[in-house]
Amino acid sequence: MRSSRRQFLRLSLGELLTSIRQWDSSLKFGLVTYLWGRDWDIPTLIHNCEVAGAGGVELRTEHAHGVEVHLRPAERAAVSAQFADSDVLLLGLGTNWAFHHRDPAQLAHEITAAKASIVLSHDVGGSGVKVKPDALPSEVDEAQTIAQIGRALRILGQYGEDYGQEIRLEVHGQGTDRLPVVRRIMEAADHRNVKVCWNCNEADLNDPGLAHNFGLVREFFGQTVHIRELDVGTYPYRQLFELLQVSEYEGWILLEARTEPDDRVAALGHQRLLFDSMVELTKKSG
Repeated sequence: MRSSRRQFLRLSLGELLTSIRQWDSSLKFGLVTYLWGRDWDIPTLIHNCEVAGAGGVELRTEHAHGVEVHLRPAERAAVSAQFADSDVLLLGLGTNWAFHHRDPAQLAHEITAAKASIVLSHDVGGSGVKVKPDALPSEVDEAQTIAQIGRALRILGQYGEDYGQEIRLEVHGQGTDRLPVVRRIMEAADHRNVKVCWNCNEADLNDPGLAHNFGLVREFFGQTVHIRELDVGTYPYRQLFELLQVSEYEGWILLEARTEPDDRVAALGHQRLLFDSMVELTKKSG
């Protein structure tokens, strides 16, 4: 790990970008601005991603980059132009809109707010909006909640299609992080523009194991997959990458980091090197 970090720090920006452009892989590395990008404005975010080799980014709401629904048309165009002028692709928005709520008014609010995020993502040059379920309320029949989430996603799938925006259901929440449940939600949604965003949760490893659970939802994958730091914890990333390679996934593997390193740019570059090594290793093993 130390040697690869030193290797990254020795690379010039030009050398790193050249190596990125020459990298032949259907898996592409990017960043979710959950923690490591939370206090970077747009120019800083773009610069840091370029330096570290993160070629795409999912912008979380309520962070310092300020890409929010209150932006006026000219401000939205300015965000789009900054990314278009860079080597970083804006993949879309990461929102907290969820559709498991018992209160009909709250559910309606979440759907309306998600629609506003879809328009925003379109206007700033993104290709999709991440949403999520947060729970299966214990006082409601599970099948009823799953059907409700599915209906909301179908509404958003159709709405997003009109704007060229993919609806990305993050595998998330109490009970809703179980892949059999996610499959039922996707079947209830029944819309080609509603996709799954794999999220590298512990529930992925529930019996009968990662390969089985991956297979339950692989057909629904969209443009984005979330991972954590590849050298932290015990999640079987090598097996996941093998499954992605064997199933010929072509999309973005986005780092949603959880740690607090002193130098986040160097740490992001280090994760890029680990990612490249993992891709190469699993290409050979596949």
